[in-house]
Formats: sequence, structure tokens, C-alpha cells
Amino acid sequence: METLPTNILITGPPGVGKTTVIKKLCAQVAYLNPVGFYTEEIRERGVRKGFALVSLDGRRSILSHVDIRSHHRVGKYGVDIAAFERFLDTIDFNGPATGLIVIDEIGKMECLSPKFQTLLTRWLDAEKRLMATVAFKGGGVIDQTKNRADVRLLQVTPKSRDGLPACIAEMLAGE
Repeated sequence: METLPTNILITGPPGVGKTTVIKKLCAQVAYLNPVGFYTEEIRERGVRKGFALVSLDGRRSILSHVDIRSHHRVGKYGVDIAAFERFLDTIDFNGPATGLIVIDEIGKMECLSPKFQTLLTRWLDAEKRLMATVAFKGGGVIDQTKNRADVRLLQVTPKSRDGLPACIAEMLAGE
């Protein structure tokens, strides 16, 4: 049987369902005690206004919003790096029971944080398994992460997204 790299990344264009894959996968591999976070759109009257962070145990924080005044910006969104870093501090990524680290996502907003970049390298190099979404496009840390030898990169498409959580769960169980 082919051994799976320690780190599994999924990518695809915005809106294809990467976060949905992550959430479904976490439910299927609860026995691994996954720890981490996913992102959600903040919508007001049907219009996307920003992005929230949600830990796998349900705690929430704001990552970005059109109303945040910050010199850290991605498009129309101000990014609250300090709030993101405080949020990361509340998650016990290194707990002894943690069998899977889950990150949604390795993207432009998240990579504005030096702390996130340091933690990301630590997580990628760790013995623990990492499951993450990664931006479809982007240079620097995003490209470096996708091109690591210990990464298996899977593409989410409208055709593959429904079966992908079970496929990844099977890979994780086969290790």
C-alpha cells in the first residue's frame, strides 16, 4: 500500500466547497480527535462582509471584515491579525490526544500573520497529521507549502467534492 504523506492539502477555486469537505471529513474522523479551525463567510442581507474563524469545538472570532480598519488588507477586507493570533492561542494543537490538525485555510489573509506562518511550518514538520485547505492561487508561503515533498495535494471540483471526505477518511484510516 502506498504510504500517504503526513500532510494532506485540498485546493480549488473559491466557492467550490473546500470548507464543506473539511467539515464533513472532521465528522468522519472524529476518532482522530481533530483539532483546528475552519472559516465561514460573514453575510449581511445576503452580501459577504467578511470571514469568521470557528474552532472545531465551536469558539468564534473575526478574521476579516469590510468595516475593519487595518493596514493589513486583502481586497476590500481589513484583516485583524491580532484577533487571529489570539484565536490561534486558544486552540491546543499539540494536545496528546490530537491525531489530526485541521486548518481552513492557508490563504492570503492567514499568511499575513507571522505567528501563523511559524505555526504552519511547525505543523507541517510535526509527526501529527495535517489536513488543510490551501488557496488555489497565491505565491510565497502558499506555493511553498503546496510544493513540499511531504504534501499530498488534492483538487476539489464540483464532481469530486461529495466523495472527497470519505476518500480522505479512508486514506487516514489506512495509515
